[in-house]
Amino acid sequence: MECNYITPAITAFDENRQLDKDALVNLYDHLIGGGVDGILILGSIGEFFSIPLEDKKELIRLAVRHIDHRTKVLVGTASMDVNETIELSKYACEQGADGIIVVSPYYFSLNDESIEEYYDLVAKECPGDLYLYNFPDRTGYDLSPDVALKLLRKHKNIAGYKDTLPGMDHTRELIKLIKPEFPEFKIYSGFDDNFAHNVLSGGDGCIAGLSNLVPELCSSWVRAFKANDFDLIAGIQRRIDQLMDIYQVGKPFVPYIKKAMLLKGIPVKDYCSFPLPVANEAQISKLEEILKKTDVI
Repeated sequence: MECNYITPAITAFDENRQLDKDALVNLYDHLIGGGVDGILILGSIGEFFSIPLEDKKELIRLAVRHIDHRTKVLVGTASMDVNETIELSKYACEQGADGIIVVSPYYFSLNDESIEEYYDLVAKECPGDLYLYNFPDRTGYDLSPDVALKLLRKHKNIAGYKDTLPGMDHTRELIKLIKPEFPEFKIYSGFDDNFAHNVLSGGDGCIAGLSNLVPELCSSWVRAFKANDFDLIAGIQRRIDQLMDIYQVGKPFVPYIKKAMLLKGIPVKDYCSFPLPVANEAQISKLEEILKKTDVI
């Protein structure tokens, strides 16, 4: 079975909350060495919401040039200002990104007509592949399968959809509605533990955060599917299910993913954008327990 595991990369910061370029290139090499099928920068786990526009452009330049076609590069270009989204989308494509991914505007809930109008404008202005991004816990509303299908029928550059929901009900309906008409359209889940269910349902895999920590495990899951090795698929599912406990150590989960990476020995620091928290001793102990139980450390 064909499938992909794409890493929504964390953004490495230094103690002054500036981009840590050395750590970023180390991270990209770590992910590529781990065999992931692509790297998404400036996603939700990449703290796009708190990074100034010029720093985003600097990060895009760094990532595209350093990764240098060794794996696929996607860029999150979402902003509350649609003009900034369009500017950054054009910039990312001009720099050589393989596509951009856009979560719809948050803060106010939008109706289907407004969502469709928003993506209509972005798709018309985007010179490359556009991936839709549904994250109802953050936007307060759903980018429905019906709206996605309407957009696909109008815009050939809409290439995929990331569906970040804890279950598979919504993603399954998306697959059932869209794949018969657009079989090449990529439908990804946003939570790691949905990878196998997504692929078995006819989707394309995951864009999910644990692959920052265990890219080699996630890429081996892809290989297991391609080899139809269902014993290995089931075994990896059980390890991922245990690793999902990292997401529950604290809120939001980003600092704890970073701390887990640091505990594993990955050469990044655990600084985050303000006011995201820092893991305390009890939380570090919990992370160590999870990582030892799953043979990560």
